[in-house]
Amino acid sequence: MPWTYRHASKEWRAFLNDVKERMSLASDNMAYTAVDGVLQVFRRRLTAQQGLLFAGVLPSVLRAIFVQGWDITVPPFPFPERSDLIEEVKQVRPHHNLTPNNAIDATAWAIRRCTSARDFNRVLERLPVGSVAFWHVDVDDPAELEQRII
Repeated sequence: MPWTYRHASKEWRAFLNDVKERMSLASDNMAYTAVDGVLQVFRRRLTAQQGLLFAGVLPSVLRAIFVQGWDITVPPFPFPERSDLIEEVKQVRPHHNLTPNNAIDATAWAIRRCTSARDFNRVLERLPVGSVAFWHVDVDDPAELEQRII
């Protein structure tokens, strides 16, 4: 049994705590809404094949959230400016959304801490132009992004 299935709750809790802290959000629901928005906005830029490739390197709960409700018949959108992506994330659930401006950065930071950097970067290189920039994280100490749960 894959580790991510056996320890899905542990991985999810660690990820959600990272996101909540990074976004300064008060609840799990708020953090979930922000992450769901980030994943949907990124997913809109991928074909189904590319999306499944990306989902394959995510922990199991994030993988499920990423593919939930995806209409694969809609053609991929291009990557706009970062500010437009942030606004798009905020519009995923406009009436129930307190998503902060750092939602993409915070989600990327937390995802990098719960995935294999080698596998994650390898997959990003195979995705459309703009994917690497979408998930890029600036940190002073690269150890900050090392996978915590293995």
